[in-house]
Amino acid sequence: MKPLPDPYPIEPLAKPPNCTITVPGSKSITNRALILAALAKGKCTLRGALWADDTQVMVDSLQKLGFEVTVEPDPNEECNRTITVVGHNGEIPAKKAELYVGNAGTAARFLTALVCLGHGEYTIRGDPRMHERPMKELFDVLIQQGAAIESNAGSLPARINANGLREGKVVISNVSTSQFASALELISRPARLKISFKLEKQLEELGEQFEPQYVFMTHDMLAHDMSNYFIAPDASSTSYFWAVEFICGGHISVAAMPEFSLQPDFNFRTYLPTQLSAEELQGFSPEVRQRWPQTIQVSRFLNLGDSVLTLGICALFGDQPIQINQASRLRLQETDRLKAMVTELQRVGAKAEEHEDGFTVWPAKPGQLHGADIETYNDHRMAMCFSVLGLKVPGIRIKNPQCVSKTFPNFFEKLEQLRQ
Repeated sequence: MKPLPDPYPIEPLAKPPNCTITVPGSKSITNRALILAALAKGKCTLRGALWADDTQVMVDSLQKLGFEVTVEPDPNEECNRTITVVGHNGEIPAKKAELYVGNAGTAARFLTALVCLGHGEYTIRGDPRMHERPMKELFDVLIQQGAAIESNAGSLPARINANGLREGKVVISNVSTSQFASALELISRPARLKISFKLEKQLEELGEQFEPQYVFMTHDMLAHDMSNYFIAPDASSTSYFWAVEFICGGHISVAAMPEFSLQPDFNFRTYLPTQLSAEELQGFSPEVRQRWPQTIQVSRFLNLGDSVLTLGICALFGDQPIQINQASRLRLQETDRLKAMVTELQRVGAKAEEHEDGFTVWPAKPGQLHGADIETYNDHRMAMCFSVLGLKVPGIRIKNPQCVSKTFPNFFEKLEQLRQ
């Protein structure tokens, strides 16, 4: 990744874009595929794999665990790689390893479960923010199945003394985290775990931690052969370009994006607000016009994933307020994203309100929005969604732009391609 000025100025587009771009592979799929490849028997080749901070720590950790992992350039996308992993059929080659996961939640949870299949001593640590993120539920189940884990009050860093896991039944509540559930599902076959899900609450009552879309993704990948596996472009990363098309007009195609994907953010465009003119609104009945605009309710739990932040930016340019709800888990990620999102929206003059489990954004009036230096809180999603705003609103500058390296290292280069 090339050094960037800090803060990084975003110049508005001079004209609507009309281009085709490539987007790096899905982080969620890449890290799941890496674990499944390590657990497989023999050589597995993963094509279109994301090469960013969160996946690099996974590859580095697998190598420290004794797996043979080779990384080659991808001919179509500089932030992708073709990664070959020689699996050991459910065994962990190294008897001792110290692993560093940065602030990668998927790597932290998946590797914790993986090393418990081994026979030896393993240490897992991350950056200060990762040490604040919850791990206790996963630790408790792994201890129940035979692992000895010393942790920092249910968080990283952790020391794991593993001697394999006892086979048996594991019941996962749907008030647990989806990464916790996925971590156990990924190791379920070599560990001989029979996993079932307990419905403690109806889906519409949830929204704190459990995200069924990601569990469905994991379950689907268990049925696939990893020997020659293609990883689709990341739908969360693609949402920024769908948002640019919505806000600035034009047409942006994303190469190699499949017609269907289990990635939650693949459905992003379904939840975009309408953009009706006064003349178009007159075509509706008086009853509809009277109650317009209606607030669009979008659940991060049921409808979308990380692209709800991008949707908040799009709300400024529609004609209906958007309320994001069932999104409390966003408080536990790289930063408290609910608080950060509302703070920075208000910084640019937008009307936005924080709720306990989400936020609401109202359409902006002409001349309401203005430039500002955007605090990103070392959160790649904050940097990218406000960069989209800068393509429409003059004077937006992004602090700590390098934080996009977590999932999309060449993001700003892709934005520049929109000007061609």
